[in-house]
This record gives sequence, C-alpha cells and structure tokens, in this order.
Amino acid sequence: MLRLTTAILAALVLTLPAAADLVSLSDVGTGALLIKSKTSGRFVEAPRIASDFDIAVTGPISRTRLTQHFVNPTDAWIEAVYVFPLPENAAVDTLRMVIGDRIIIGEIRERQQAKQIYEQAKAEGKKATLLEQERPNLFTNQIANIGPAETVVIQIEYQQPVRRSAGVFSLRVPTVVAPRYNPPPLVAFNEQAEVVLVGDAVPDRERIEPPVNNPDIHLPVNPLTINVRLEAGFAIGEVASSTHDVVSKSLADDRWLVGLAATEFTDRDFEVAWTPKADATPDVGLFSENVGDSDYVLAVITQSIDPAPGPRRPREIIFVIDNSGSMGGASMRQAKAGLRYALGRLMPEDRFNVIRFDDTMDVMFPDAVPATSSNIDRARTLVGALQASGGTEMIPALRAAMHDARSDDREYLRQVIFLTDGAIGNEKELLAIIANKRGRSRVFMVGIGSAPNSFLMTRAAELGRGTFTHIDNIHEVEARMRELFAKLEHPAITDVAASVVGTDVELTPESLPDVYRGEPLLLLMKMHERTGSLTLTGTIVGRPWSTTLRLAADAEPGVGIAKLWARRKIADAEAAAVTGTVSYEHADRRILALALDHHLVSRVTSLVAVDRTPARAVGVPLARTDIPLNLPAGWDYEKVFGEQRPVFNRHAGLDANLIATSAVRVAPSETVLLPEGATLADALLLIGALLTAMSALLFVFARRARPAS
Repeated sequence: MLRLTTAILAALVLTLPAAADLVSLSDVGTGALLIKSKTSGRFVEAPRIASDFDIAVTGPISRTRLTQHFVNPTDAWIEAVYVFPLPENAAVDTLRMVIGDRIIIGEIRERQQAKQIYEQAKAEGKKATLLEQERPNLFTNQIANIGPAETVVIQIEYQQPVRRSAGVFSLRVPTVVAPRYNPPPLVAFNEQAEVVLVGDAVPDRERIEPPVNNPDIHLPVNPLTINVRLEAGFAIGEVASSTHDVVSKSLADDRWLVGLAATEFTDRDFEVAWTPKADATPDVGLFSENVGDSDYVLAVITQSIDPAPGPRRPREIIFVIDNSGSMGGASMRQAKAGLRYALGRLMPEDRFNVIRFDDTMDVMFPDAVPATSSNIDRARTLVGALQASGGTEMIPALRAAMHDARSDDREYLRQVIFLTDGAIGNEKELLAIIANKRGRSRVFMVGIGSAPNSFLMTRAAELGRGTFTHIDNIHEVEARMRELFAKLEHPAITDVAASVVGTDVELTPESLPDVYRGEPLLLLMKMHERTGSLTLTGTIVGRPWSTTLRLAADAEPGVGIAKLWARRKIADAEAAAVTGTVSYEHADRRILALALDHHLVSRVTSLVAVDRTPARAVGVPLARTDIPLNLPAGWDYEKVFGEQRPVFNRHAGLDANLIATSAVRVAPSETVLLPEGATLADALLLIGALLTAMSALLFVFARRARPAS
C-alpha cells in the first residue's frame, strides 16, 4: 500500500524548515533534527521519516507491510541511514524502493556482495537502498542519493507467528530502538607498550548506536500509523491494546479492523490483543502450505495441564532486578512493583534471594534464604530504595543468579526471574551463559517498559526453558505477574520430545522447550508429502504425557509457513553456534543456504535494490546523515546518559542507602550520538602509573562512553 496519510503528511510539513546545507540553531524551530557538522556551531538537518504499518492477520500468522517515507529537507544530496526495530521472529523477505511512479524490487544477496552492489551504485550516483540485519530484531536501512527536497519511499514486508498466552492472542509491533549499553572493549599493552584490542563483546557497536533526541528539547519525530486486519479463524470476543488508543470495528464474528485512534510517533512498541468467545478456539491447530515439491506444516498445540497433579514442590527463586539508567522513570516503578508482587507470592516453605545490578552488583544474601516474614520485609525495604542509574552490566548478575550451590537438589524447583528492559548490545555473551550454566534452573524473563529487547528476552527464555512476560505500564503489573506465577506455581511439561511416523520430516525447533500452563507449543515441519502422524511426549511431575496429531488429516490452508519454517531453522543454527554445538562458520553456511533458498534477510544475507538510472551527477558531493530516533516513552534522558561507574560486586548485609546510590549526571545536548560507555565523550583512556624503585607498572582501562542503559 503506497500511501502517506494526511496526518503523517501534515506532521512532516509542519517540522520541515527551509532547505539549507548547514544551519545554526537560530535558523530552525524546536522540532528540527540537527546533526553536528565539522563546522563549529553549524548543523546538517536530518532527513524526515514517517512509518506506516499495514498488517494482515490470518489465523496464526501475520503479514506486515512497513512503508517508510524518507524526505530530504536540504538542498544537498544525502545518504540516509536509519536504524529501526522489527519483531525478533520476523521473516523479512521483501524490499521495494519507490521513486515517483517507478518501483525497484530488492534482491537477496550474501551480505558482503549486497554491500558491494550498494556502494558501487552509491558511487555512481544511482539511487539504492540496502537492508541489513544487525540483530534478529534490529535492522539498518541505507538509502543513497536522495536529491534535494526529494522523497523516497521504501517498503519492507515480513511475517511472524501470532503469540498466544493464557487464551489471549496478541501481536506486537516494535517501533523504536532503545539505547543499548555496550560494555567497553578489553585492551592491554603489547611488548612495544602500545595499547592493543584484546577482545570486544560488541564488535559491531558502531552499527547499533543511532543518535537519540532529547525529548526535553525536540518534538517527537517519525509519525506513525498502524492498521490491522484480523481474520482470526474463530469468533472474537474482545479486541484491545494496552499500549495505544485504538479504534476497532467488527466486520464479522472472526474479522475485525483495528487502527490507531490518532497519529502517534515511534516512541513505544504497539501491541494488539484479541480473545476468542468462550470455547471458540480448539487446543490443537494444524495449518499447511505447499511450496515447490515440499509441504510445510505449522502445528499449534495447547494442552491444558492438571493444576494439581500432586503435592506442591517448594521453590527456590532468585530474583534479578535491573536498576540501570535506562530503567529510570516508569520502567523502574514497574520493575519494583513487579518484584514486590512476586515477593508477596512466596510461601513459607520457599527459599529466595535478590540480586540488583546496574554497573555494580549487589547480592542481598550470601545464599538463598527461607521466605520468612522478616526476610521478605527486608527484601521489600531494599527494593523500595532502588534508584535507576549507571550502565547495564548484566553478565555479573546473571552469573551470580545461575550459580547453584545445590545443583543436585531435586526437592526444590529452582527458578530465576529476571526483570529488565534488556537494553544491551552483548546479547551473545548472556545467551551463552544461560545455555551452558542453566543446570536445573529455569529462567523467566520479565520485559519492562515501552521498548524492551524482545530478541534477548525471547531467546533467553527459550534457552533457559522458561517464558517471557512483558509489562507495558504500571497498571498491568499485577495482571502480568499473576499470569507469570500461574505458570511458576503449576507444573510444566518437561522432557518434551517429538517423533513423526509415516514420512521423513525436518522439524523445528530442534530443541523443544518446556510447556507451561496456557502457553502453546509451535512446531514447524517440512516434508515431501503430508502423511503420517506427529506424536509429542513429555513428563508432568513424573507422570507420562503424550498427544498425537494426524498430519494426513485435513489442515487449514496457511500462507507463509515455509518462510516461518526457514526463519526458525535459522534461529536454530544461531542457537547451536551460541551453545557451542557447531562452529560459527558451520552455522553461517547453514544460515546462508536457508536464507538464499527462501529469500530472507539474515545475519549473513541482505536485501539490496538499485535504480539503473544515475541521479546525482559525478562530482556533486554526497553527505551521510544518520536519522535520530525518539527516546522510548517513559525513559529518563538524564539517567540514560549518566556517567558510568566501574563494575564491582558486593555481597550480603547491605543497607538500602548503598543500593540507592545514584550516578553523576551530565548535561543533555540537543542530539546525542550514543558513545560506548555511559558518558558523552568519545574514547577515553584512564591511565594511572605506579612507580617503584625497580619498575613501573601501568594499568589502563579503556572506557569509550556509551549511554547507561
């Protein structure tokens, strides 16, 4: 759908100043987006962007067309670079560039080849666009040779499975990239006394750091429209959104239209949820699609679990709460309210501990303690005193939570509840720890705030054999935590295995998760012919469980199942590399083959579109501009960009005053390009020298400032 709504057009025009190459602050209004130039006191105006989501939900699958309108407000030729989010399980397969009445279709290429095609086109003055994946939920769009006062339209299409939990179906649309904390690189001295890089947990840090506007100075940017067409396949009882004001209209029992009540801006994720009428949807759904000489099948199994199959097992729960700078404001209130609710659900026979972290870490007790009234009251006091500040050093806290002093204890269920926005760039480190150190623990991620890192949360819960719960606002804390504890307090189906008879099949996910009450198990299969049957087996508190599906039975037709299967197989390959099951080189080969066969963007493939007609004349300069983003709604700008403190650990016997220590603040600037630690400086080397009579020892800690996320 190639359209720009009247509301979006008005928002773009109202903030569009007179064209100029370089401007001063006095030349523009408060809504202008300015990027610092090499000339002191002069700025380059950033391109305008508007986003339009057109979403069609058909049964368990949604198909989204994202239309991005890039407007060049200057009289110069520019290359626009825009970092934006997509769902972590999105299968991105289509790219179009629209210039006037011409449409250029993107082609899938190996990542380096696509980059070379794009760079050559850019140098030749041709309009081109390059779509690259930085993380499964984070993408970069580069558009070369946008002419003075010109608009270029980019369309991206993707599909994803619909989420189901506790009988509620939902779809989440991320719209803003939250600033991420990236731990600084490790450096050392070589024999020539030169500083050298030893290791970097975020080697692509420069690619995931878009500039962020200070909402105290700038008006919101990137106007947004969203329209959803629901065809659920069952009678819908209610449609609602906890994140935005929406208008909805019923066309039939199973078909609804949903849209934003007014034009919004990209500063929070959008979620829409729908519930079936009583007994309107079955526990098992089977959907199939034929592509080429293969059948692809999606099976959705939601088995009700006996709420009381045996005596309640006591639990050892380790609560981990993030109080870093990005959790400031509403997010911190939500996290504290969630943890207070969880503490109130503990039973006397349970054990617990509390770990809090920013760029320091506190472990409340030396070991998990009984859930007595005095211990719980002490934890509530400490939680109540927490303040958000500093960087997000998640790894030390995770290691502490995964340390299990009684790994052979089968009397207690050990569960780790992690409350965070997940705003970090070193996801691989964290996921590897969960995969390799999980043991008997189960990891439950609670995503906090308006723009959590859903890729990290979802994958951590999968590897930790737990679940992911998201809390959007303070009013839904109790409801979401109640849902989580319904899963924690009832037995899961463990040791889940799948077998297919009657046909050869490639099934994903390769490692089946535990199944919790109200949570479905989604299985994707590829086979030459849809025959035979699928049997799932597992254990519920020592009792065998099984269910069988006849694949040859009539299945509802589905669209896009093949691409979802390939996207999930790519995720399996990524997980195998993270856990060390295969090398990254081997995983890359598997991913490349899958992505090329199914025309998907991945870590090793990109979509590129090039207009054959040169637009910019040889010799005319081309300026690069990185489009600034909104700060996520509810975030505290000053806390996000506070000064980082060194990481250290503290244990046991700590009072609330220590935990509530705040970081030093720095004054905000008009637009901040995220640095590498948590300050606004570029690279810093803090060098201290200790001289003795016989030798000199020099310690260097390289801290290149990044926002405290």
